[in-house]
Amino acid sequence: MGTVASPFLNPIAAELDVVSPTLTAKALSRRAKQRRQIQGMIAVGYVIDAFVLLIYAHAGTIPATIGPAYAASGLVFVACYLVLSETGFNERFKDHYFVASQSIVSMAIMLTFTYIVPEIGVTFLCTLFVVFNFSSLRSTPRQTAIVWTAMAFGIAGLFLLTDKPISIPHSTYLERFATMLMFILSIGRCMFLGIFSSSLRQSLYKRGLELKEAYKRIEELAELDELTGSFNRRCIMRMLDGEIARAHCSQTPCSIALIDLDWFKRINDTYGHPTGDEVLRTFAITVFANIRNIDRFGRYGGEEFLLVLPDTPNDVAARILDRLRAIIADLDWSAFSPGMRVTISAGVATLRADETADTFLARADNALYLAKARGRNLIAST
Repeated sequence: MGTVASPFLNPIAAELDVVSPTLTAKALSRRAKQRRQIQGMIAVGYVIDAFVLLIYAHAGTIPATIGPAYAASGLVFVACYLVLSETGFNERFKDHYFVASQSIVSMAIMLTFTYIVPEIGVTFLCTLFVVFNFSSLRSTPRQTAIVWTAMAFGIAGLFLLTDKPISIPHSTYLERFATMLMFILSIGRCMFLGIFSSSLRQSLYKRGLELKEAYKRIEELAELDELTGSFNRRCIMRMLDGEIARAHCSQTPCSIALIDLDWFKRINDTYGHPTGDEVLRTFAITVFANIRNIDRFGRYGGEEFLLVLPDTPNDVAARILDRLRAIIADLDWSAFSPGMRVTISAGVATLRADETADTFLARADNALYLAKARGRNLIAST
């Protein structure tokens, strides 16, 4: 019969709202709207159940005032929670749906009417299953324990401290019809809860996958240079540290190359920064298309890039870089602007025993300086 509030309309959003440290006006408005809709559903439930009670009254089983009194009790209960919700009182609490308190009030109404009209008492007791199932969808373990304890004490008091003859009315055809309707409605609501619970699990699972993909994307964006799509400095340095540790452990060679676009400032000054950005992007794409899967490429800063070459001795690394140099020099850069020419210089270094990342990079930087000093569009190695 009467039901307890639970975030049915958008349970996932409700869960996210609860854990959010701060809520925007839009979020607060959405939560208030959800509470209004839920209380509306509860109110409709009380009205429908009151109609069943009127059937019992028409059959002469209970007084005619029971149905309206039951509906009034439920509607007053709903109205009180709506007032609290509209004034924003609920927002002071983590559980802004007041699950435990609404469950206990709903059970109190059921047990009270069971005591008043025990001749149809089983109809109210059956509704307790619906109330408890509703509350369990949103309750924490602690809230569930509180609601169950309250229900247990209430039922114990009704059965052990009173001698009310709690019955299932079935003497006349109309009573049997009303009782049948009560069971159909109760079972239907429990089935609805099962369907909803399954839907909720699927929604949460889907939402979990979406969040996982979103977090993965965020991590990727946090690791990538926005302009070139290569790894950013923080990420490529972390990869370098990992490759150095692996090379020391496995006693395998590891080489790196610091690559610099020759006279890149002139490109920016002559052709403009948008063209310079396109040059950087094209350079990065070209490198990606011509390195191995095991290699790691990242933007070290400005127009300088770091290429990590695992399992690569110095002579092989020098050949790889010279091939990249030739490919870059042979690209048709005039597509960006007539007469444009882009070349690179690189300094190659191979890891030494017990060498740190700082000294490793310093040697590559020295080699790059040497390549520039020799006229650029060259590869130098140490």
